[in-house]
Amino acid sequence: EYLILETFEAGLVLTGTEVKAAREGSIQLKDSYVEIRDEEAWLLNMQISAYSHGNVHNHLPERPRKLLLKRHQIHKIFGRTQLKGKTVVPLEVYVKGPWIKAQIALVEGKKLYDKRQAERQKTLDREAREAMKPYRR
Repeated sequence: EYLILETFEAGLVLTGTEVKAAREGSIQLKDSYVEIRDEEAWLLNMQISAYSHGNVHNHLPERPRKLLLKRHQIHKIFGRTQLKGKTVVPLEVYVKGPWIKAQIALVEGKKLYDKRQAERQKTLDREAREAMKPYRR
């Protein structure tokens, strides 16, 4: 769907039950994106399911979450997203030591012919792997 131009690593501001649910792997990034508001980066539409052992004080699954980036990174991202066709999306969320990090990327939407070419390349790679399978042993 996207052509990745540049990637960044950002920390996430999460509550206690969100961290526990994230460590369980109950995060969904589908349709999520990054927005810059008041010189702060926010991750929107990311869903962290309710913590299985949570109680009444469990978190809201789709609340906006603040991203921890350096000021010059935020300005760089904001400047580049002002160009037509550029947006910022999360690629993955992972645990790094005691922290939960998100890898975000400045991306440009692929044109239809780019999508067709990528699909064609996947098909060729798959056929090459299948053809080489008997010779691997």
